[in-house]
Amino acid sequence: MPLISWVAARHCAASVFNGAIPGNICMTQRDPHDEILRLETEIEKLTEVIASCRKAVLASKIALAAGGMCLLAVIVGAIRLDPVVLIGTIAAVIGGIVAFGSNTSTLKHAATSIKAAETLRAELIDKINFQVVGEADI
Repeated sequence: MPLISWVAARHCAASVFNGAIPGNICMTQRDPHDEILRLETEIEKLTEVIASCRKAVLASKIALAAGGMCLLAVIVGAIRLDPVVLIGTIAAVIGGIVAFGSNTSTLKHAATSIKAAETLRAELIDKINFQVVGEADI
């Protein structure tokens, strides 16, 4: 199933389940203007998700680098081998890896969802019959 059809089907099923759409009317039968507004709102929310994921990815890279540097300093002998320091550095490295992977996958999923929503929005805009304003009939 193409991603756009999946997004449309997911929204239709969620809307019917939540009672937002009366009966079994799918979003293709709704007013395109309302659908475009809904898609633009969804795109804005996903853009905020992407921004927060980028911040979390940066924080996880910093934690990973700091943990790695501390672990290297313990191995080289620059820092005394203390169990608390060793556990903290290992936790920072593992936590950085996990946070990086999780936020990277969420970032990719949100970017894919934005592309699908923008494509669907463009299709809806193309279906609207615009009227030319300002030309006089002679």
